[in-house]
Amino acid sequence: MAERGDRGGQQAACGHDSYRSPLASRYASPEMCFVFSERYKFRTWRQLWLWLAEAEQTLGLPITDEQIQEMKSNLDNIDFKMAAEEEKQLRHDVMAHVHTFGHCCPKAAAIIHLGTTSCYVGDNTDLIILRNAFDLLLPKLARVISRLADFAKERADLPTLGFTHFQPAQLTTVGKRCCLWIQDLCMDLQNLKRVRDDLRFRGVKGTTGTQASFLQLFEGDDQKVEQLDKMVTEKAGFKRAFIITGQTYTRKVDIEVLSVLASLGASVHKICTDIRLLANLKEMEEPFEKQQIGSSAMPYKRNPMRSERCCGLARHLMTLIMDPLQTASVQWFERTLDDSANRRICLAEAFLTADTILNTLQNISEGLVVYPKVIERRIRQELPFMATENIIMAMVKAGGNRQDCHEKIRVLSQQAAAVVKQEGGDNDLIERIQADAYFSPIHSQLDHLLDPSSFTGRASQQVKRFLEEEVYPLLKPYESVMKVKAELRL
Repeated sequence: MAERGDRGGQQAACGHDSYRSPLASRYASPEMCFVFSERYKFRTWRQLWLWLAEAEQTLGLPITDEQIQEMKSNLDNIDFKMAAEEEKQLRHDVMAHVHTFGHCCPKAAAIIHLGTTSCYVGDNTDLIILRNAFDLLLPKLARVISRLADFAKERADLPTLGFTHFQPAQLTTVGKRCCLWIQDLCMDLQNLKRVRDDLRFRGVKGTTGTQASFLQLFEGDDQKVEQLDKMVTEKAGFKRAFIITGQTYTRKVDIEVLSVLASLGASVHKICTDIRLLANLKEMEEPFEKQQIGSSAMPYKRNPMRSERCCGLARHLMTLIMDPLQTASVQWFERTLDDSANRRICLAEAFLTADTILNTLQNISEGLVVYPKVIERRIRQELPFMATENIIMAMVKAGGNRQDCHEKIRVLSQQAAAVVKQEGGDNDLIERIQADAYFSPIHSQLDHLLDPSSFTGRASQQVKRFLEEEVYPLLKPYESVMKVKAELRL
């Protein structure tokens, strides 16, 4: 049996006998799981210690090339078992890894973590991880938008019944409805990119953000302390660092990050709910594989399980915003440690969840199936009522009285509605109009008056303009990754 402190041994020993998050074991991509892995985290800690030592050496501290080289050679040589044993004794994860790194770098051990505090590695690593996680999400979101844009363009002219309050409304087109989805996702793409680009490095700030320890190391040389901060920030690939911090970077950053991810979750939930409702109407379906089983009891079923998965995970993503809101509100003065355990969970889960729903939505958008005949039949059921105003106008143009015509249409419409609602029959309003001699002046015009394309307004033109002016320019930076297909783990 593995000892309690041996986390690596525990995982190997427990196997299927220990809980693992479904986000990591079933859903999220390997690349996103790796970004939030312990190996990536602790390797980044070591990289930060190396960058700090290099910068301190450049600025004149007595650090040798041999010490620097020793640290470089052991960035990946992480003894997780030793680190776990150290943490069990010290109850301090950063010092456990300082000792573990020092064990394999005996010559450099004395200068590892020199002048800094735990948040130097903890917070800066978190910011690096957040940036890199955004870099994984952005092209995935762009691909979803691209696939839906192709779908919208192809079906820009296909009339379909619109719904308000989920009640029949004026016609739109399948492509125009899809553009409602795309527009929300474009807003998400812009918001994710903005928050990613606004991320600032915590930098080299010391225990309460005053840089006092570094001022002491450099014997009061204020300029060297500023250079140190700038050098490490540049090594980490950030354009800017915070000027003001407490012990941590402000937890408002986490609010910003999870806000845009929660907003993405809301967009995906709305899209996939629409797809689920359309699947019920048999107008559209998500991909359904040849050997896929919809129900263990009802073999005929084709459940929209991918869309349902997206909705379920999107709900979880949307709720996670409460964690950083609460955390930021209770950070006392320069910091309190009640943020740590919460952030270990919510930040990783937010990105793993967002990654999963984008992978799944791309898979859905690459295989959406539309059933035009079903759509056409539903239009035929509702269009006669919608066409009544056009019929009245045509009768007036043919010399009829508007009020008389309105009354005739009202009576016939109620009769047709009774057939639909009380008898379960088809809408026969047009047949009734054709059989009524009063409407004989326009009988020859009825096919034209009932052409669905004449009821969709400027929908197709809106689709074309929207794609050309707003969507395609937004996707241009991601052209090189557009051909990547979605792969679902399960």
